[in-house]
Amino acid sequence: MPVKSPAPDAPPGVPPARGPGAVLAAAVRSVRGPLLGSLVLLAGHQAGEALVPVVVGIVVDRAVDGGATGALLGCLALLAADFLFLSLCYRFGSRLSTTAREHSAHHLRVRLAGRLLAHDDAAGSDRLPGDLLTVTGSDTQVVGQFTSRLGTTTGNLTAVGLGAALLLRMSVPLGLLVLAGTPAVLLLMNRAGRPLERRGATEQAAAARAAATAVDYVSGLRVLKGLRAERTALRHYEGVNRASLRATVAAARTEAVLDGAGTLLAGVLVAAVALVAGRLALSGDLGLGDLIACVGLCQFLLAPIQGLLELGPALARARASARRVAALVDAPPPPPGTAKLPEGAPVRGELTVRGLAHDVLRGVDLSLAPGEHLGLVVPDPVAAAELLACLTGDLAPAHGAIRLDGVRLGALDRAEARTAVLVAPHQAHLFDGTVLDNLRSGDDEREDGPGDAAALRAAAADDLVDALPEGTATRVGERGAFLSGGQRQRLALARALRAAPPVLVLHDPTTAVDAVTQTRIARGIRTLRAGRTTLILTSSPALLAACDRAAVLHEGRVTASAPHSALLATDAFYGDVVHA
Repeated sequence: MPVKSPAPDAPPGVPPARGPGAVLAAAVRSVRGPLLGSLVLLAGHQAGEALVPVVVGIVVDRAVDGGATGALLGCLALLAADFLFLSLCYRFGSRLSTTAREHSAHHLRVRLAGRLLAHDDAAGSDRLPGDLLTVTGSDTQVVGQFTSRLGTTTGNLTAVGLGAALLLRMSVPLGLLVLAGTPAVLLLMNRAGRPLERRGATEQAAAARAAATAVDYVSGLRVLKGLRAERTALRHYEGVNRASLRATVAAARTEAVLDGAGTLLAGVLVAAVALVAGRLALSGDLGLGDLIACVGLCQFLLAPIQGLLELGPALARARASARRVAALVDAPPPPPGTAKLPEGAPVRGELTVRGLAHDVLRGVDLSLAPGEHLGLVVPDPVAAAELLACLTGDLAPAHGAIRLDGVRLGALDRAEARTAVLVAPHQAHLFDGTVLDNLRSGDDEREDGPGDAAALRAAAADDLVDALPEGTATRVGERGAFLSGGQRQRLALARALRAAPPVLVLHDPTTAVDAVTQTRIARGIRTLRAGRTTLILTSSPALLAACDRAAVLHEGRVTASAPHSALLATDAFYGDVVHA
């Protein structure tokens, strides 16, 4: 059975990030089409807005000068056409801007999901689920909002530039005041926004800790209640939540100060323009129509200038979120494996453990011949967890090695090793979907493994499916909440059996089922896994009796190995554990 190549760990077309700037650039590139459309249309909207006071000024001039009725009506028609133009530009430009925001956030979420699901486990392995949820949800949305803001910013720049040009036409000092004052105010606000970037990063990190704590406690609610640790957990969560609240208030206070300062500076600039225009009108250098147009432009320019000043705080928040996204996307993969399984040859499944030592493991020696079924009794749960972690590659042992077909397992590429050796943990992790979705885990029917019905039958889950209202199309709920513990365990076992790896490691797969069902499962595993290597960590007599051989891992070492019946007759410790 050849080992299949893993699927790519990231969707095509989304370039890898290299820091927060690259994350923002990737978000922009992913929505070039709608973003460009929003840039053009929102710029057109602001241009139309800027022309309104100018056309009104022309109408007033014509009316005061006693112009022809036809010319006056033409100006009014031009004003109506301008309003129609700017309204349509705003409607469709806003639609494209929203599209760009949602799609850019979606592309980042897909990129993050691909990185988190990569075989190398480099991203997110040291983070709690709530923290990852905050990055993939809140942070990507902040970056998406900044992407859509680029269209609005372009429109604001167009408005300020066109307003300055129109003011230059009326008076050079007025135009120069806008052209010189706007960049100065923007530079000042950009420098003032740096503290917000730091506080924004602190706010998101604190919110992530609060979310991670909440998810952690909710998932372990039954354990907390069993330990009567609800009050302790509540106090800890309240402390984390208060820290998140303080960080949010600090960031909001800084943003409010910046918004207020931006409004004040924009008002001062517009007031200065209006003051200069009034003095020019009093001196006779500015006509009545131009004065009305100038006052209208000053009122109009207030909103675009404020919009430009909001870009600094928005950029600060976006960079803070992009930095957290980049920390996951840029997580360096582990060095590639230096060893390879034989090309084109099936994996025989010979598993050898020699001198494995780490913490409670004191030198484990164990051998499984190709196709052998071995039952391993491990009374110490810590020793079992360490052995399983070494088999999955999540733990590098202090001494010793595990070899697959003579090749050191730790030297293989992580994806290749996991395809050849599948470790099914004791905790049954099911996903919110149907029974069939969980059984196939997104794969189509495998050609080199058993079918759905055979896997369910071997795990004694066929009766379970028959009893469900919609059979394999029945939803199981989040973490299999709609199923009982035994049902979840059998469905997870069926999923592992259906995967048909060359080497399958099962950890206590029948603790939630009765003895009769255990016997059925033992026969099913034996039949379905015939010719494939299987290691079962269990103390179930039914499973151990169905294995070719049983072994005992006691005080960090394998102390006995023989068929189940022989060990019962010769090893008292083995008998005590099995019959406990």
